Amino acid sequence: MEILQSPLEDCFIVVPRAFKDARGVFCETFNKKAFELASGITVNFVQDNQSTSTKGVLRGLHFQTGAKAQAKLVRAIQGSVLDIVVDLRKSSKTFGQSFSLVLTAENRKQLFVPKGFAHGFITLSETSVFGYKCDAYYDAASEGGIIYNDATLKLDWHLSEDEFIVSEKDLQLPSFKEATA
Repeated sequence: MEILQSPLEDCFIVVPRAFKDARGVFCETFNKKAFELASGITVNFVQDNQSTSTKGVLRGLHFQTGAKAQAKLVRAIQGSVLDIVVDLRKSSKTFGQSFSLVLTAENRKQLFVPKGFAHGFITLSETSVFGYKCDAYYDAASEGGIIYNDATLKLDWHLSEDEFIVSEKDLQLPSFKEATA
């Protein structure tokens, strides 16, 4: 497993090694000891989530706050997604900066999203299966978000906005400035 630093502080790209033979492919998708040694971050995942989406489905930007904040390890199990994170930690050198990465079943790349980050993704392929591990349980009272088309962040979702399929709940999310006030 290769652990690469992204441009954002404490956010890592995780690239599992794949072993191919005539039977198919074997891949260790996560190794706690290797991750902690390479990243310096201790993580204890307690919940796994999975979603299935069609092309253009945009989920995010979501986060949890306070003691219920979540770190996540995200990946595309099937298809292709554009994954975007935004650093919301005011004490961070990369506060307010974003990073995006195309995650596919073929490239097997994963993104470690630390606590204090907003996270979202959009399906680029006809369908996707997206999975993620969380180090804290979902808590509706701690839920927060930022509108996907925030004027300050100016995120590039790689599709035209007329292709987006966004939930009514996500359409009501506040701006970056409002969410970080």
